[in-house]
Amino acid sequence: MLLKEIIRMLETIALPSLAEDFDNGRIGLVLDRSNDIKKIAIALDPTDSVLKEAARIGADLLITHHTLIFDPINLISKRLSDTLKIAIDNEISIYTMHTNYDKAEGGVNDVLAGLLGLDNTVSLPLGRIGEIEPMKAPAFAAFIAKKLDTHVQYKGDGQIKKVMVVGGSGFRREYIDIALENDVDALVSGEMRHDAIRYAEGLCLFDATHYATEAPAMRKLCERLPVDSSYIEDKPDVRVT
Repeated sequence: MLLKEIIRMLETIALPSLAEDFDNGRIGLVLDRSNDIKKIAIALDPTDSVLKEAARIGADLLITHHTLIFDPINLISKRLSDTLKIAIDNEISIYTMHTNYDKAEGGVNDVLAGLLGLDNTVSLPLGRIGEIEPMKAPAFAAFIAKKLDTHVQYKGDGQIKKVMVVGGSGFRREYIDIALENDVDALVSGEMRHDAIRYAEGLCLFDATHYATEAPAMRKLCERLPVDSSYIEDKPDVRVT
């Protein structure tokens, strides 16, 4: 398929207009090789290792959740140029779908809610709220760890029934406020910070990592594309003692 045909399909899956304002100019086609697409690689991040694996499997397009270039630049560093060289030398275009895919039906937060078994889900600006069979916080932490294949750290105790999920980095005051306003028992996201722990008061917080809360939706995207597509696993090398 032509690259422009794939892009039209991706923009149907996750409308660019759904993206948060800070994503303006940072999503969509970020490296255009104007190539025919016979093989697609999908990953969370456009790392060098991901691009090398995409080249090894013969991918013509890499689709990522996080963009290769976030801030405007007037100098291309050696690190960035080395990364770009891998893509250009191997004729790999790069397309990014970020907060538009977080919000989209069947996107990051719907997939996360589905994996955690949330019922009666309600959509929010970026997250979802739903219900689970009641369980204690330690049991819910173990359940999350199993479903997302990750380590989980958590704050709080008590019975968990009503759950809010925000894929990525969702322990911000705005999301905690939404959870509290909706009488949620637990917020599941990644990158739990000290200020969030203090601010959350009686709300239970479950940190299932940024990667593990977003990667499942990128894996799922492989099933939605008409071209041979493969997910490239590239978990951050974090060790827990």
